[in-house]
Amino acid sequence: MHSTLSRKAALSLFSVVVLTWGLNWVVTKYIVQSVPPVWTTAIRSGIACVIVLVIQIVRRDLIIPRLGDVPVILAIALLHMVAFSTLVAQGLLHVSVGRSIVLGYTTPLWVIPFAWLLLGERLSLRGLLGVASGLVGLLFLLNPLSFDWSDREVLRGHALILLASWCWAASILYVRRHRWLATPFQLIFWQTLLAVSVSSIVAVRLEGWPMVDWSPRLVAAFGFAGGLGTALGYWAMAMINRALPATTTALGMLATPVTGIVCSMLFLGERPDPMLLSGMALILTGIALGTVKTRAATSRAL
Repeated sequence: MHSTLSRKAALSLFSVVVLTWGLNWVVTKYIVQSVPPVWTTAIRSGIACVIVLVIQIVRRDLIIPRLGDVPVILAIALLHMVAFSTLVAQGLLHVSVGRSIVLGYTTPLWVIPFAWLLLGERLSLRGLLGVASGLVGLLFLLNPLSFDWSDREVLRGHALILLASWCWAASILYVRRHRWLATPFQLIFWQTLLAVSVSSIVAVRLEGWPMVDWSPRLVAAFGFAGGLGTALGYWAMAMINRALPATTTALGMLATPVTGIVCSMLFLGERPDPMLLSGMALILTGIALGTVKTRAATSRAL
């Protein structure tokens, strides 16, 4: 039940994940117009939890996690699944999908220097150039000279999504140093279970019980976000990471924000301005420089 995908199958599945995650930003933008942000996270996590449970039962992959894996369950569930998802959902109320997805994918830029400071990882010239390129891209994206600093809601939206990227970065940093006892996929059910439990409690305390006008379109949106955007995404990436080199997956993930911006143009009518496109190009260049090893370095590692 732990077979590895062929390269062709892994690349095909990877393209589906990139398209799904890019479109998921548009779907989330739609959902938060009708459902409070924390409840959006709770409901989506609940759907994903049920689907992952079924998959793991069918694959005979459901386990009781050992004590040594509890910290990584907490880190991924609380920092990525709950904090990142909720902050992004809140930020999307005030920020366009195009800007949001680029801000959200600045995460690797924060991982690079903190991996050096906290984990002792070597900070190469490529890494420094990557961070510099990403920060310049962030300035292009925010464009301080033309930014409406009097609009507190827009400022808050940008700040929330940046904070979300830092939470995701913190999760990645812990995952890098964790010594896994189970496989990452075997722990996904427990992560989603914790995510739905925590986010539901927080949602009741902060937002009360939601009064939602459930339409077929909203149900379909949640089905997409929870089923494809979360459950399929986590399962697929667990399979893809086993079948493809890290360099390939790092480069492939750079297509996600581009896909998200294209989807926002097609479905929401957003039109990215030159500053957004320039900022996105610089940030993606920075991420590529900082996270992708050179061919020679990769060969030496094998």
